[in-house]
Amino acid sequence: MHKSTTTVLNQILLKPSFCRQISTEFFNQPLNFVNGVRKTPTSQNSDEDFKVFNPAKGEVICETVSSGVKDVDSAVQAAKDAFPEWSRLSGFERGKILMSVANRVKERGEELAELEVYNNGKPIWEARVDVQSVIDGLEYNSGLAPTISGQQIQLSGGSFAYTRQEPLGVCVGIGAWNFPVQIAGWKSAPALACGNTMVYKPSQFTPLSAILLAEIYKEGGIPDGVFNVLQGQAETGSLLTSHPDVAKVSFTGSVPTGQKIMESCAKDIKKITLELGGKSPLIIFADCNLENAVKGAMMANFMTQGEVCSNGTRVFVERSIKDKFVEKLLAKTKQMKIGNPMHEDTMVGAMINKQHMEKVMRYIEGAKQQGAKILCGGERIIPTDTSLSNGYFLSPCIMDNCTDDMTVVKEEIFGAAMAVLTFDTEDEVVRRANDTKFGLAGGVFTSDLTRGHRVVANIQSGTCFINNYNLYPIEMPFGGYKQSGLGRELGRSAIDSYTQTKMVYVEMGDVDCPY
Repeated sequence: MHKSTTTVLNQILLKPSFCRQISTEFFNQPLNFVNGVRKTPTSQNSDEDFKVFNPAKGEVICETVSSGVKDVDSAVQAAKDAFPEWSRLSGFERGKILMSVANRVKERGEELAELEVYNNGKPIWEARVDVQSVIDGLEYNSGLAPTISGQQIQLSGGSFAYTRQEPLGVCVGIGAWNFPVQIAGWKSAPALACGNTMVYKPSQFTPLSAILLAEIYKEGGIPDGVFNVLQGQAETGSLLTSHPDVAKVSFTGSVPTGQKIMESCAKDIKKITLELGGKSPLIIFADCNLENAVKGAMMANFMTQGEVCSNGTRVFVERSIKDKFVEKLLAKTKQMKIGNPMHEDTMVGAMINKQHMEKVMRYIEGAKQQGAKILCGGERIIPTDTSLSNGYFLSPCIMDNCTDDMTVVKEEIFGAAMAVLTFDTEDEVVRRANDTKFGLAGGVFTSDLTRGHRVVANIQSGTCFINNYNLYPIEMPFGGYKQSGLGRELGRSAIDSYTQTKMVYVEMGDVDCPY
């Protein structure tokens, strides 16, 4: 059945009590943001309705419809119309606007963080880190914007050539639900710094923070049409990636969806950046600082309830220290507080939805059947706070007695489920670490820095860590090898991915022609 007109226009079911900083006015408006205003999706296909949940309470926050053909055409046209004026600004002018936006995000950072918790379920302290990453990206790219330029090449006879780094046009960003606001910032800041405009589609599971970010962008001085947000599911994404006026697509998500996007973009030879899945290795040698290695393993597995693509979920521990490592790891893991993600001392929040929580639990049950030993966790938790009794809480899981051929060791679980494996030699562990279709990240803990550099040089991953894990300063390029993706985000690499090079030859003499 179709929604009533009132429901469609309102979009949001008013349940903002869990989110303290956001005004009720925010929840009363439509979920699309096009050409500087909130708009209601026009699709009337009831099959494309979707509900958005608060994972900590298991209750519906909002219900809307996916954006259809008219919505996509309208948003792309708004971005296309805004492109000439925005791209003609100097890099310095765009940089000043991005810095103004960064300052506005700082002022409203707590609102963004709480909205992220409300819709995603991660602990509030983690959400604040994500918001800070958005600020960092805006500030960093505001500084890079004036430096985007080409080079001059001297040629014979006084002739010369020069290059121009030019924006691509309308870019599409498609985000994932694990880091909703961070990914929106990571994709939009460099795109806009280069003079592009953007239509951004967040995950249907976490649509809210991108809308608030778009409003803050406008408050900070981003012109109407430069950054637009469309809500929707797979069909909306397909309409965006196949749109003839879109020059580039940047996607974060699963490998199967990335493959479909790559196929769609190939038809128009669109530029693409794909940040996909991972099953990353974390290698812990006997000479490591054991305390740091345990902390690193927890950072590599338990942030955002384990819903992190770069997680080092295959933890290879040198046999001679395995028992000591596991003992310390268990002691720390069992101390992690699970509960209300709005509480400052909560370490483990709620998983994104019931279906995903159950999927992770099936992986863990399958591991037991294949011979893994569950040392702790992997169970649904019902918090003592009765308001959270329907939330999607799962205790962090450590699995021992794992082997390389187990499903949980080969496939991306996307939950807080760590597989502990043992090894004896460096050559052996490097070979096993690389025995995967993925190549997003990898890490090593050792006191022998020569070995550390040698090991990461041989790890087939786009991002590697020595004596730490899962830290992503905005200056670092981020992306994967193999099926973990194409291209890079962050750092100067992002600027390269949002520009194209034009070569101009200038003849200073007569034309030398044989005709």
